[in-house]
Amino acid sequence: MKVSELNRRDFVVGGVALGLSSAVGLSLQGCAQAPTNNDTPPTNSGQNGSGTNTATPGQSPGTTPPASPDNVPKVYFTSDISPAGLVRAFDALQVQPKGKVAVKISTGEPGGNYFLQPSLISDLVNLVKGTIVECNTAYGVSRAQTANHYKAAENHGFTAIAQVDIMDGEGSLSLPVRVGQNLKENLVGAHFSNYDFFLVLSHFKGHAMGGYGGAIKNASIGIASSTGKSLIHSAGTRTTGLGGNTPQDSFLESMAEAASSVADKLGENLVYVNVMNNLSVDCDCFSNPAKPDMADIGILSSTDPVALDQACVDLVYAAPDGRSLVTRIESRNGLHTLEHAEAIGLGSRSYQLVRLP
Repeated sequence: MKVSELNRRDFVVGGVALGLSSAVGLSLQGCAQAPTNNDTPPTNSGQNGSGTNTATPGQSPGTTPPASPDNVPKVYFTSDISPAGLVRAFDALQVQPKGKVAVKISTGEPGGNYFLQPSLISDLVNLVKGTIVECNTAYGVSRAQTANHYKAAENHGFTAIAQVDIMDGEGSLSLPVRVGQNLKENLVGAHFSNYDFFLVLSHFKGHAMGGYGGAIKNASIGIASSTGKSLIHSAGTRTTGLGGNTPQDSFLESMAEAASSVADKLGENLVYVNVMNNLSVDCDCFSNPAKPDMADIGILSSTDPVALDQACVDLVYAAPDGRSLVTRIESRNGLHTLEHAEAIGLGSRSYQLVRLP
């Protein structure tokens, strides 16, 4: 596939030049002036959940040294948010899924409507002959029980385009966490072992607890069983509830550690695609998420979840209308997820951005 490599001066989203100066292959982090106001942190914000991680123009906290484009992961980008654009972003990865394929999405909480629509993802799901997979929530909403969760998936149109599997309908499977300061194991849905290849297809947006949600969140909390979600939220101390007293950074680190266990288990049989549309500050797990106040950006893909999420964060920082989402990310110290993910070897915050024709 012919692609054109972009530097940050050339990169254009929605016809607006981002005016960014670093060369391709640098760690494209925190491009915008930090906002002066911040969201109110969540009740479990701990020591770093009140917006202390403040970016300066052209550099965000934790910026890594420049790297050669030859040794950094590629992140592919298209501004075409359509079924064809989604397929193009996946095809750019040049992978051939083998065996039984799981497509991990969020089915969306009933009442919300910003989740990835079946009409957008159906061509890609059918291309890979995928089964849509999800796991139950760890809190008392309709998607906390398998039958109701499946009904929500049906009502949102997902069962009409593919088989849907609530993976923890029969319990959990333990994956070891190889390098973890908080977790020793990650409890995923028991049906995880039924699949040979995972496509982690994520709606990139804000999140009330993590600051943002993208590939790392979807591969960690998203694939975790209901009890596994509690284990992540509590940084390894509980298998029920959401760990309300967990220090914020410990929760963010636990997401990265859980995602690393999935990556270790699947190896090359795992890829990631993020869709940057309906960019609410809230997650699709909300029944009444805040209305997006910024324009859609595009679709990005990579085999490296850290590079992928970092690229999406950078595009939010660079967007002229991204203030609300930047504020949400910083009020939750959300960049720390990326810092820890890189530190434990999940991926690289440096990346080479490649625009698709």
